Amino acid sequence: MGRVVITHSTYIEGLVPLLKRLARCPGIDTVTPAVISRVRGRSAQLRLRVSAPITGGHKLVARRGSSVQEVFVVTGWSREQLQQQLDQLLGQASPNSNSPEGERS
Repeated sequence: MGRVVITHSTYIEGLVPLLKRLARCPGIDTVTPAVISRVRGRSAQLRLRVSAPITGGHKLVARRGSSVQEVFVVTGWSREQLQQQLDQLLGQASPNSNSPEGERS
């Protein structure tokens, strides 16, 4: 079981509970939310995607509303494994399960 590093006073709404559930997964060592900033676009619901590899894990980008927050995950999982687990935690079978044949638009 991993741990969530709580170091900031500000987080995207709903992010910390989700990260705590992720940290309980076997194979996840450490989850660290980092820089939060504003963006132009809007995301009605919380979304997480694997962004880039880092030493010993992956960087995630969490979005909700007009805020974006980086999250660093130390794990031995592949990018695909991690994204699949994030989708499950968010209650999504696949990123575009509503589109025909699962195509991305």
